[in-house]
Amino acid sequence: MTASRAITWSIGIWLIVLALYAGMSLTHPRGSQTLVAFGNVVQCIVPLIANAGLLLNAGTPYWRRNIFWMLLALSCTLWMVGQFQWTYYEVYLHEPLPGLYPGDILFFLHGVPLMAALALQPHRKRGEVHARLGYLDFGLLLTWWTFVYVFFVLPWIYAAPTSALYNHNFNVITDTQNAIIVVGLILLWLRSKGAWKNVYFHLLGASVVYMLASLVVDVQNDVGIYYTGSLYDLPLISSFFWFAFAGLIAYLNSAQLDAAQSAESFDSGNDTEPGVHGWSSRLAMAAVISLPLLALYSLQFDHAEPAVRDFRLVTTMVAALPLAGLIFVRSHFAEKDRGRLLVQSEQALENLKRLQTQLVQTEKLVSLGQLAAGAAHEINNPLAAILGFSDLLADDETLPEKARSTASKIREQARRTKTLVGNLLSFARQVPPERTLLDINTVVNNAVQLRALDLRSTTTRIEQQLESVLPGVRGDGNQLMQVFFNLISNAIDAMETHKGGVLTIKTLRDRGNVVILFSDTGPGIKEPHRVFDPFYTTKPVGKGTGLGLSICFGIIQEHSGKILCYNRQEGGAVFRVELPAVLAAFPAKELQQLTTQGSNPRKPN
Repeated sequence: MTASRAITWSIGIWLIVLALYAGMSLTHPRGSQTLVAFGNVVQCIVPLIANAGLLLNAGTPYWRRNIFWMLLALSCTLWMVGQFQWTYYEVYLHEPLPGLYPGDILFFLHGVPLMAALALQPHRKRGEVHARLGYLDFGLLLTWWTFVYVFFVLPWIYAAPTSALYNHNFNVITDTQNAIIVVGLILLWLRSKGAWKNVYFHLLGASVVYMLASLVVDVQNDVGIYYTGSLYDLPLISSFFWFAFAGLIAYLNSAQLDAAQSAESFDSGNDTEPGVHGWSSRLAMAAVISLPLLALYSLQFDHAEPAVRDFRLVTTMVAALPLAGLIFVRSHFAEKDRGRLLVQSEQALENLKRLQTQLVQTEKLVSLGQLAAGAAHEINNPLAAILGFSDLLADDETLPEKARSTASKIREQARRTKTLVGNLLSFARQVPPERTLLDINTVVNNAVQLRALDLRSTTTRIEQQLESVLPGVRGDGNQLMQVFFNLISNAIDAMETHKGGVLTIKTLRDRGNVVILFSDTGPGIKEPHRVFDPFYTTKPVGKGTGLGLSICFGIIQEHSGKILCYNRQEGGAVFRVELPAVLAAFPAKELQQLTTQGSNPRKPN
């Protein structure tokens, strides 16, 4: 169903229900059991419709948005439970709801989850905080509003039962709560933009209609005009349909909501915990201040009966314990979170300092590399002369055999030197990545030859076990040589601190992949699961930055491959690099065998 059709259907159902309700109200007399039953059942169903629309948005990857929509649904659910009580009396018991009824607190407390939802400000992508703080914040909000209700309303039920004062106080604090919700939505509507502004507009419209409907129903109920099934219920029913419509609008525009959230995050930056839960600290302060102020009000300024004053003083003292406990626990967890954020900030600062040091060192190496590249070009000129004259001497049959043999050795070593210089220039060259068909054995050989220039230890050696027939790999040879060179260097450094050892480099094919194994006989790795994390290093200060393996990981990922690390049972570490093979590079017979193996998973390799 398209978005426009879904909106049309929802508005159509909305109008049909209102028309049907108005028709029943106009065609049935006041007090009719059919009208009473119909009105109560409809008012029990519309919160479910609102929940259906709101909970459409509770399955996003953003936990703050999910909780926002679930809290709105919880608000409708609390109102529905209160309406069930009303339905029980009027439909099942066939008697009106008692004038002094403690269950009215559900209609009042249904606004608490809505206020908690608004405090989340889901349009803003903020820093993550522990969920336990959110639970404590909701508990604090619920406890404080419950205390306010008990303080102002319940004395006129239990201390000095008075229907008029009970209804007056109930209406005052309920309307105050509804007004706070409307003001909060206005602020969110003004501070948001794009798709979120549209969503907040519909939530604001639903809340305004509910506030006005609640005010009208309460006033009409006090003067004895209201009855279930009357036309006064139409705005109330419309408010729940509007909540459902707001949820549907958000669901149909989920992509725009994600984009608007990302843009808001980019504009405002990553907010920290004071922005996320600043309202909680303010509520905690208000709760602490309100207790003695309300107690002072009861003692000095309350002209109600002594029983009412005593009830309120006892309520204040009883409420002090849970409120103080919640505030203390929240402060404790908030302090721990601040400590965690402080540690993370210190680690980030330390990583930044290490990165700056690495950048300085990199600049030095760049300058040194440029000098080495220039020197290598100059070396190529005499090397060319050495190769030319050694070729002439080695091929001159008039010379003695011993002289020709010596010239051949000179030519062989000169060619080896020329290959090493070529590898050095290729490794140092800064060129855009270029994906070509590569022979992985050649790349490994080049990396080994390059690292052999600095292999001065007699106790450390490199052994190669390269499979002769390998499929090609599409990638950037310079980048892959950088990966292999880094893995070889790390293995040799680890073994040199462990009195030497052997690094075995093995290439093989595994189904559709080319695998390169780097196995050493060193001490192994303490935390294999962390070696690819940026800035993680086990080398002493000045020896490593912790960026090499993370860069290797990124290069292999860009080549659609995998790089794994684990320790051998007999000791030493193993790095396994898997790169996707170009199947067209297989000989036809081997390609057919590989395809057969891939189609029959039970057949061994």
